[in-house]
Amino acid sequence: MSIGDFSPAGAEATAPVLHWYDFVCPFCYVGQDRSRILTKRGFTVLSIPLPIHPEIPQEGVEAGPRQGPMYEFLQNEARAAGLPLHWPARLPNTILALTVAEWVRRHEPGAFPALYAELFEAHFVRGEDIGALAVVQQHAAASGVDIPALTVAMTEPGPAQDVEQSSGLAEHFGIAGTPAWLVGSLAISGLRPRSEFEEFRSA
Repeated sequence: MSIGDFSPAGAEATAPVLHWYDFVCPFCYVGQDRSRILTKRGFTVLSIPLPIHPEIPQEGVEAGPRQGPMYEFLQNEARAAGLPLHWPARLPNTILALTVAEWVRRHEPGAFPALYAELFEAHFVRGEDIGALAVVQQHAAASGVDIPALTVAMTEPGPAQDVEQSSGLAEHFGIAGTPAWLVGSLAISGLRPRSEFEEFRSA
């Protein structure tokens, strides 16, 4: 397993930044802003999945109250990044959404940025159940994904194995949570300040 294994088909050989995320993670939702900063600094950022709550049942669970300093911090960071944030009432199981997104990133990379943003927005802005196949397919179709090809792919073991491979690479680099970025040999875990990302420069 190598970083090159995660580049989309036909991509040039580069030294990308790997970014691990989960759609249920509010720090990852705001982390879209940090990845945008790296992109503006000249980096290629590959966003790859790391399921952080695979134990959530398929029907999801009640989220409970969102109060305290951590939630105030996230509200402020989302506002600074220009990202609306409305806490959803339920937490979904995101394995399906992550599997679909990773297949799209690998096989239809042109549609991935839109789908990636759409699924985050579906959860953190509109409160949609992104654990539901119909919801994920709706956003995939809106993002320009070939739905018949996706449907066939989801019946095969490869997409799920790709998510497992991404999780294995995170473990290899000592990354246990999201969001996380691997910039060269430097692993960054958690939602670090914007100023720290603005200090990076690509070679």
